[in-house]
Amino acid sequence: MSNLRVAIIGCGSIAQNRHLLEYEENKYVDIVAVCDIVEERAMVTAEAFGAKSYTDYEELFSKEEVDAVSVCLPNYLHAPVSIAALEAGAHVLCEKPMATSREEADQMIETAERNGKKLMIAHNQRFVASHEKARKLIAAGELGKIYSFRTTFGHGGPEGWSADGENSWFFKKDQAFIGAMGDLGVHKADLLRHVLGEEFVDVAGFIENNAKSEITVDDNAVCILRSESGIVGTLTASWAYNAGEDNSTVIYGEKGMLRLEDDPSYSLIAQYTSGETVKYELGQIQSNDEGGQTNTGVIDHFVEAIVEDKKPLIDGEEGKRSLEVILAALESGETRKITQLAK
Repeated sequence: MSNLRVAIIGCGSIAQNRHLLEYEENKYVDIVAVCDIVEERAMVTAEAFGAKSYTDYEELFSKEEVDAVSVCLPNYLHAPVSIAALEAGAHVLCEKPMATSREEADQMIETAERNGKKLMIAHNQRFVASHEKARKLIAAGELGKIYSFRTTFGHGGPEGWSADGENSWFFKKDQAFIGAMGDLGVHKADLLRHVLGEEFVDVAGFIENNAKSEITVDDNAVCILRSESGIVGTLTASWAYNAGEDNSTVIYGEKGMLRLEDDPSYSLIAQYTSGETVKYELGQIQSNDEGGQTNTGVIDHFVEAIVEDKKPLIDGEEGKRSLEVILAALESGETRKITQLAK
């Protein structure tokens, strides 16, 4: 079998630090084209990876035969460009959040099914070793009944690492649609659904812009979530953790608690009511602070799903369910009422 011909649409920070590097490392892939509205950025990237350069994704799809596409664009373009790529006959890996509405997400899912192509959403937290170990411990009943959780994802904001700094699209509502909740919160919504093995049914959201007055989206959000079995907990997302990144999760159960990415030395610590403590050294979670050079596992999983014709772990339906948690939080913040999620 010949290598997959891959195109990357959008050559900003996430493409440079994750997608391009991980595709380049994958033996089943050839990067054949890149596209960015900033011509110089596209040209420099193309030269670095031996690909062709485009500034118009429609032109790319008309001129290049590609097997797979990574969509690394501002949020408002996720759905239209993913749909165009799927219609062009390519499998699609789309950055999160999947879309800006349920309707867009449904259109993406329908287009993938109609064209017989894979659609995967790049929720990398599922591939973190501590998170996967926690999921297995909970599924095996090691913690007994799960009662509660707290999870957070925060750092100083995209201006520290995004390609356009303080002028980043992340801060513009017409392009981003949602701020810290879409950038970081949706990751944790997806993680909790995966680790707990349950869907959420009720969401209360407090969505604020109280740290960066010059932006038009949220920079601090706190949500209270309740699962179908009655697990309650908090999810926070912030672009105002200026002293350092926090990407931790703590899960409380009948027989003990799990601390994920909450300790500088151990990525997972299990503390049991029996008095036993188990510390796992599983490698640290990917961080923007590190320049992001560690492999996330996302690209390799996407490529494997195509090569072996398997359903991706985070397909369109999974991406949509995690998006719906964030949309519910937004709705709750606006209405000042608890939002119920459809079962």
